[in-house]
Amino acid sequence: MTTTLDLDPVKEAALVASQNDAFRRSILGNILVTDAPQGQFVMTRGVAALGPDAQLALTRSVASFDAFNADSDPQGWHEMGVIDLDGTKVWFKIDLYDVDYTYGSPEPSDPDQTRRVLTLLLPSEY
Repeated sequence: MTTTLDLDPVKEAALVASQNDAFRRSILGNILVTDAPQGQFVMTRGVAALGPDAQLALTRSVASFDAFNADSDPQGWHEMGVIDLDGTKVWFKIDLYDVDYTYGSPEPSDPDQTRRVLTLLLPSEY
C-alpha cells in the first residue's frame, strides 16, 4: 500500500484533490460516483436558516464546484471554496479525520484511514 510518506507532495495533493472531488460530487447521491470516499455532509445554523431552496441550490453548487485556484487552494487539495448565492457568500470546507472522526487523518491520501466532513458555513460563523 502507498502511504503519504511514499508520495511526493504534488502526487499526494492530486490524489487528495481527486478524492475530495469525488466526495463533493457524491453529496447529491449521484449514482455515477461509485468511488466516493466515506464521510459526512453538514451545514451550520446560519446556512440552515437560509431555507430549503437555498440549501438545495448550495448543495448543487458545492457538488459541481470547480473554481479552485492557487489563491483559494494553496495546497491543491480542493478542500475549500466560496459560493455566491444571490449576494450571500457561503463557504464550504472539507476536513479530513481518522475513521472515528476524533483526530486528523493519519494518512490523508488513504481512503481506508480517512473520513471526510464537508461543512457549509457562512463566513461570519467561522
